[in-house]
This record gives sequence, C-alpha cells and structure tokens, in this order.
Amino acid sequence: MAEITIKGAGILGLSIAFVCLRRGATVEVVDPTGPGGGASGGIVGALAPHVPENWNPKKAFQLDSLLLAESFWREVEEVAGISSGYARTGRVQPIEDDAALRLARRRSEAALSLWKGRAEWRIETASDFEFAPRSPTGLVVHDTLSARLHPRQACAALARAVTALGGRMTQEAQVRGLVVDATGVSGLKDLSSLLGVSVGTGIKGQAALLAYDVNHAPQIFADTLHVIPHADGTTAIGSTSERQYTGPDQTDTQLDGLIERVRRAVPCLATAPVLERWAGVRPRARSRAPMLGPCPVRPNHFIANGGFKIGFGMAPKIAEVMADLILDGQDNIPIGFRVEDSVPVMTECSRGSV
Repeated sequence: MAEITIKGAGILGLSIAFVCLRRGATVEVVDPTGPGGGASGGIVGALAPHVPENWNPKKAFQLDSLLLAESFWREVEEVAGISSGYARTGRVQPIEDDAALRLARRRSEAALSLWKGRAEWRIETASDFEFAPRSPTGLVVHDTLSARLHPRQACAALARAVTALGGRMTQEAQVRGLVVDATGVSGLKDLSSLLGVSVGTGIKGQAALLAYDVNHAPQIFADTLHVIPHADGTTAIGSTSERQYTGPDQTDTQLDGLIERVRRAVPCLATAPVLERWAGVRPRARSRAPMLGPCPVRPNHFIANGGFKIGFGMAPKIAEVMADLILDGQDNIPIGFRVEDSVPVMTECSRGSV
C-alpha cells in the first residue's frame, strides 16, 4: 500500500488525494491554511471548455475532464455527504456581428466531430433564455458542455471525502513516503529557485459575488468575463487578470470596473447588490497548461501545479493521471502538461542529469 504525502489542500491536491485513497493508498494532506485556503478558495467556479477548433492534446484532455466531472463530483458528494455546488448547466455567449455568427457556425460544425455527440455548440435566440447577455444580433452561442461549481464548497466536500475515506488532513506534519507538491504559487517559486529558471508565476484575480438567484440558468461569458449562477442563490462574476499587483488579497478599483462591465453586459444584473469582493493569486505555469509529473531534482517527489483559470475543470482528469503515475508507474500525462514543458532549458535535468 503506497504512502503519500500531499502538500497543498487546493483543488489539485485534494482531488489527487481523493483518487489515490479510492485506489487504496494511505494519504496525508498537509496545508497550514486548510482546505481551499489559497487561490482555490475563490467564488467563481466556471468549468468551461476551450473552443472546438485547432484541436490539440490540451483541449482533448480538458474535454475528457469536463465529461468526467459529473461522475467525479457525484462520487465526492456521496462520500462527503455535502454538496460541491456542481451542475452541468451549460453556457451562453453573445454573438456580436455577422463575422462572429460565421465563426460560431464553423465551431458548431467542428463540435459535432470533436465533441462526438457528448455535448453541443448551438446557435440560439437570446430571448429564449431568462438569464442572457446583451447581444447586438439577438443570437447567442449555447454550449452544453460547460458546468459550474462553488470553489469553496467543492474544496470542503473534497476535504470531508478525504477524511471519510481514511485520509488525514493536517496543517503541519512530517513528510512520509511519496510526495506530491500541489502548493500553487509558493510551489512555483520554490521550484524556480531549485532549477534556477522561472517555471511560472502568480497572476492576481479579483471577483465579486452578487445577490441574484437564477441557480439553474446557464452561465454567461460576455466581454471576456464569466458570470456564474450558483446553487445557493448567488451569482459570481470574474475575473481580472493582473501580472503586476500590490496587496494579493485586496480588491480595488479594477474590481469596480469589472462589476460595471458585467452590469452593462448582462442587464438583469444592473441593480443586483454586491455581497462579497474577493481577490487571490492563481498559479500560472510557464507553459500555460497545468504542470504535472516527477520533480526533476527531488527523488520520489511529484509536481501538480499551474492550474490557473482551468484548475477546477481539469482536476478530475489530472487526479486520474497523477494516480496512474504515482501508484502504477503509468505515464499518461500528455505533451504540453509535463514539468519539462515549463522548463525548456532544463530538459536534460528532467532526464536525470541532476
């Protein structure tokens, strides 16, 4: 029976812990801030796909994960006895002009073959939706693959499921057995220091929670912003993307501007009260994809980091491939997701020269 220490109780660390426990491993999750104490403790929770075109391994991996999510979160909730806020409610996006309409039609055709009938990319009338964005053409793209969850509830459900399966959740512990580093921004900094080259950085995001109850409606993507109706009767909006920032957990006028943009893009939110303002720093790997695999300079250590904006959507599939690697020695990590893909000058080190 494998003994695993997982450093980091964010979405990636907790998901890997859950899958490894289900496969019979002994698991301890260590995080001084507790479950969802970092970037995973946000409020947005958009599980949305890349567009169905220019297909590549990253998009294929994400599709697999989004399709796996329904059974993954159902199992988590059954074990934990509490909700993650997950629902595959879909997403609508405004079609701005004739050029956007032609593009939407091409993507709709591409989805037929790339998504293989498991989800659709449709063109529909905006007025058919109770909760819809402003659309100059009166049309929207409606995809049936997108889902939502509440990040805090999801982390809480995973943490409870981990302990229900016999795993331990601690704030401080001695590292034992195989180690998975899923410590987000601090982990990227640590690995960058060890390798002498930047493998990623933190990108600040700000978001808000509004008092508006349309909990069964599809989410909206408009003006580059996500608008997510949650099951608890709130609606989340986000987010900014800030490379330069002060006060990593503080909100400012950039969030004010975001709120105003959402109110213009989605008219029914024009007077919805703001319940909460949130800010946090999300880990972005140099490759822009999640960074997965063995640590090149620490034997028996593995990396699971760089989820950035897609960590929750990728988590079910990431947990499966990391468990395959750690427990069975099966490397199913796609090209583009490997640690060396974020450390191009260190490729020889990843092959054992360090």
